[in-house]
Amino acid sequence: MFDEIPFSTLIGKTLTKVEADRLGDEMIFHCDNGTVYKLFHDQDCCESVTIEDIIGNLDDLIGSPIVMAEEVNNAEGDKKDKRDESFTWTFYKLATVKGYVTIRWYGRSNGYYSESVSFELVRG
Repeated sequence: MFDEIPFSTLIGKTLTKVEADRLGDEMIFHCDNGTVYKLFHDQDCCESVTIEDIIGNLDDLIGSPIVMAEEVNNAEGDKKDKRDESFTWTFYKLATVKGYVTIRWYGRSNGYYSESVSFELVRG
C-alpha cells in the first residue's frame, strides 16, 4: 500500500504517457523523470467509484509541463440514478500550454462506504 499524496504534485511534471483502464477505475500517469502516479479507487462492498468521462484530449498533457492540477469535489450536483443513497462527483483538472483535460469520477454508495478517489506515487 502506498501513501496518498496531493493531486497538485503533478504541477511542473512532464508526462510521457497517460493510461486509463477499460473498467474506468484507474489512470496511470508516467513522467519523463521515471516517476509513475496512479489515480484510482479501491472498490469495496456496496459502493462504486468510476471514471464517468474525460473531457479534452489526453494527448494535450504529453510532452509539456503540467501547469494546473487540481481536485474539486461536489456532492451537491445531480445524481446519476435516483436510487443512489449517497454520491460524490470528483473532478480532476489538468492543463499544459497545449490544452485542458477534466477527468470526471462518479462515486455512489449506501452512505457507509467511501466515494473518494486516491492519488498515489507508484514509482519514483
